[in-house]
Amino acid sequence: MRYRTLGKTGLKVSEVGFGTWQLANDPHMWVGADLNESLRCLHEFTGQGGNFIDTAWIYGYSDDAPDKHPSEELIGKFLKESGKRDQLVMATKIAPLNMKWPAWKNIPMSEVFTPERVENSVNDSLRSLGVDAIDLVMFHVWQDDFVKEDWWKELIQKITKQGKVKHWGISINDYQPSNCLKTLDTGLISTIQFIFNIFHQKPIEKLLPYAKANNIGLIARVPLDEGGLSGKIDTKTMFQEGDFRKSYFNPERLVELEKRTSNLKNLLGKEADSIPELALRYILSFEEISSVIPGMRKLEHVESNVAISDGRKLSAGMMNELKKQVWERNFYDDCHDPVLEDTNFVEV
Repeated sequence: MRYRTLGKTGLKVSEVGFGTWQLANDPHMWVGADLNESLRCLHEFTGQGGNFIDTAWIYGYSDDAPDKHPSEELIGKFLKESGKRDQLVMATKIAPLNMKWPAWKNIPMSEVFTPERVENSVNDSLRSLGVDAIDLVMFHVWQDDFVKEDWWKELIQKITKQGKVKHWGISINDYQPSNCLKTLDTGLISTIQFIFNIFHQKPIEKLLPYAKANNIGLIARVPLDEGGLSGKIDTKTMFQEGDFRKSYFNPERLVELEKRTSNLKNLLGKEADSIPELALRYILSFEEISSVIPGMRKLEHVESNVAISDGRKLSAGMMNELKKQVWERNFYDDCHDPVLEDTNFVEV
């Protein structure tokens, strides 16, 4: 496993990190996880040198059990079993108070985050993970207008001084890679987590150059486009009830996806043997990226994803070919509240 510096945090993180949204099941999005295998995946990942684990207060959350945080708790169990806490970099996120993703434009920050929400969430995560301090805590949604508020700036510095959180970041809204630059200018935010993959390349325009110039750690999420770049989804794919991808990849989109993945298969050969390998190597070919965090709840996924960390970057010729594969769109619209039909917040 190779490591990169997580921006100005100075932390050395595995360039392939562990995304845990799917780890412990999620009644609203992901289903079908085997918790025992999920636990084995964590052991295997760290056994192969992986040290960056990304989770969130909301992962696995259910209104029926509001005090439970399944992903964090499963990771906490792993940390207790393995005794590896000091070897790992742990990251989690604060869910918005109104439980809306993304943060809607022109909604006041008081409806999204409050001092109580931030402090309670941090304390909940500390308990769930069973740790004394968290390396990185991120706001799970954001609007750059929030920079006008001063309370959060003072609060995160207070919590840091208390020793509960070492560094702060933002997991920015879906397909809005520039909706954080004013906030980054404050100097209080060290990392940005954002959607980045072969289909969605817009972050290259502004976010990556800004991060490079200002030493911001970049965490690339959704590297396989929710499975669209797994090479396993086509027009015959049937999703289980409860799996949000049933809406994300509706029949019409599956036709388009199959066409685009067919184009990618024609690029396989000397530089990558599979579409997932091509997708991950694409992201790691950018020196600005600190870590890419594919979801992994099967041992075979851990083994194949970790194997990408071998130092090989895609050639300039291949990177140029991949520029032609852009497919900018926001399928998440159909997975949120109907009010989001007004998409003035979307940056694509």
